[in-house]
Amino acid sequence: MEFVSTIKSSPRLKKMALWALMPKNQARPRLWVKLFLNPFKHKKGKGSLIRKRTRMDLMPFNDFSIGSDSTIEDFTTVNNGVGAVRIGNRTRIGLGCVIIGPVTIGNDIMFAQHIVVSGLNHGYQDINIPISLQAVETKPIIIEDEVWIGANAVITAGVTIGKHSVVAGGSVVTKSVPPFSVVGGNPAKVLRQYNDVTKTWEKAINK
Repeated sequence: MEFVSTIKSSPRLKKMALWALMPKNQARPRLWVKLFLNPFKHKKGKGSLIRKRTRMDLMPFNDFSIGSDSTIEDFTTVNNGVGAVRIGNRTRIGLGCVIIGPVTIGNDIMFAQHIVVSGLNHGYQDINIPISLQAVETKPIIIEDEVWIGANAVITAGVTIGKHSVVAGGSVVTKSVPPFSVVGGNPAKVLRQYNDVTKTWEKAINK
C-alpha cells in the first residue's frame, strides 16, 4: 500500500508511527493497538485458546495467526515485532515459552515448558555503538508438522526442524534437523533417525 510505503521510506514518519504503536524502549503494543487494530489484523482459528496470563506482544504490521484447536499456555511470550509468527492446527505451546518471529510452527506440535524459539539476533560488530542500538538480523525458523520439543530447549535463528522429529530437553539447536530424527545436546546432534527400509529408529553415527 502506498501509505505504508511512504511511512517506511521516511525515517521521521517511521519513528512517529512506531511511537504511536508502542511506548518508547518497549517491545509491547499500546492498549489501543491491542483493542482496535490487532483483532482485525490477526487470525485465530476455531477452538483455539490463548490463556489469560500469556503475554502477546503483537504488532499490526506483521502477521500473527493460530490455527484451530491450538493452545498457548500461561506465562508464554509471543512477539511478532520483527517477523511474523504463524502457529498451525492442534498445536500446544507449553507454559513459559518464548516465541519471537519470524517463526512458522506447523500442525500437531507439542512444546513442553520454557522453550525459546527466536528468529532474531542483535548486531554487535560496531564497538562504538551499544549492542541494544545496533541493527537486528532475522532468519526464519520453521518447525514442521508433528514435532515434539522438550523442556528448556533453545531453537536458534534460521533453523528448520523436520517433520515428526524430537528435540530432547535442554538442547540448543543451531543447525537444521532432518525429518524423522531425534536430536539432543549443546549444540544438538542427531541421536536417532527412522530408517524407512527397516521400519525402525536407528542410532545415528556422528562423525
